[in-house]
Amino acid sequence: MFSRIGTAAYKKDLTNINILCEHLGNPHEKFKSIHVAGTNGKGSVSHMLAAILQTAGYKTGLCTSPHLYDFRERMKVNGDMANEDFVVAFVERLQSTINKIEPSFFEISIAMSFDYFARQKVEIAVIEVGLGGRLDSTNIITPELSVITNIGLDHTNLLGNTLKEIAGEKAGIIKENIPVVIGERQKETTPVFIQKATEKKAPLFFAEDFFSAQHWKLHDALNVIVEKKTSGDITNYRLDLPGIYQIKNIITTLQAADILQKKGFDISNSHLELALQNVKGLTGLYGRWEVIHHEPLIVLEVAHNVDGITQMLAHVNQLPYNNLHIVFGMVNDKGTEILDLLPKKATYYFTQANIPRALPAEELRQSAGKFNLRGEQFNHVNEALKTAKENALKNDIIIVCGSIFLIAEIDKVRFSNIINDLSG
Repeated sequence: MFSRIGTAAYKKDLTNINILCEHLGNPHEKFKSIHVAGTNGKGSVSHMLAAILQTAGYKTGLCTSPHLYDFRERMKVNGDMANEDFVVAFVERLQSTINKIEPSFFEISIAMSFDYFARQKVEIAVIEVGLGGRLDSTNIITPELSVITNIGLDHTNLLGNTLKEIAGEKAGIIKENIPVVIGERQKETTPVFIQKATEKKAPLFFAEDFFSAQHWKLHDALNVIVEKKTSGDITNYRLDLPGIYQIKNIITTLQAADILQKKGFDISNSHLELALQNVKGLTGLYGRWEVIHHEPLIVLEVAHNVDGITQMLAHVNQLPYNNLHIVFGMVNDKGTEILDLLPKKATYYFTQANIPRALPAEELRQSAGKFNLRGEQFNHVNEALKTAKENALKNDIIIVCGSIFLIAEIDKVRFSNIINDLSG
């Protein structure tokens, strides 16, 4: 598994996924799809689009990765996970082929998702790219629409050391004559997308050319006043994903929805407003500025690269608080540039996820010390979070971040009991 061991598990071609899907009768050809890539934001945009399509009445598949708590999160239909019997039966059906070609964990999971959506007869599926784009196992689909949220420096050992190189890999999802939405204009990447779209004769849309966010307020939800530039219409959207970085993702999502409307999808403005109010409820999205306690404010955040951490800290800077506590862990293939971004005045609780790829907490603490980040080390995130809660005052903020695998290991039930004990 790439999630557990890193680059050794990464397959750099589409051979296995093609063999698996041919064996299954090419299930990905039996439903319409939307393909979503990007360094950050692709998960949020995928869930927003799925929520919109569900609200508009379409039977909607949603394929995302990695999962937080249950493998079946990777394949949902109208927000419901695949049942366990299907997963077992799928593996049994394909066992001989799996033994023969030895596909990766991700290749099997994508083939399984496509087969599930075909069997469920979904009308459309939102497919999130796993890593990169050009050589990602999801890239055998021919979608109705491609979306690339943004480009940042992540997985540089696989995708390239520059934004331009990484953009080239993400642009690999652009298909012949299929419209593509780009979430952000960036000096280094814009020419890459223009060139690729021109080669493929793919209509190209930069979201910020069509929509702009005029104003926002941060509470437990995010209120964004959006102007549609082509008409001048102003709409106030209330989003149940409160991270300030979701402002960019809303713009990307609205542009994607606008294209779907023009392609004949029956999506109304009321569908958009209702769906964005209830993305978490409709699709089960967690770990994006997920507030699990107030006084002190405790936030779970999957931010794990330079862009993600930068956007997370921008949100923190919008909030009033006394002291900042950061429960932090990371995988061993991330660079120290993330540590250089973190605030020096925070109190740190260094920890690690229970996977081979995790950077040991002691090593992380030593590296962080070189950047004047000080704190204790813990063998498990739940112990780190418990200690942070014991130390924090009611006007403080506690953030758990640095690795999606760290968030996945938080025992929310146990933590709720700890909170009650501390309060009692």
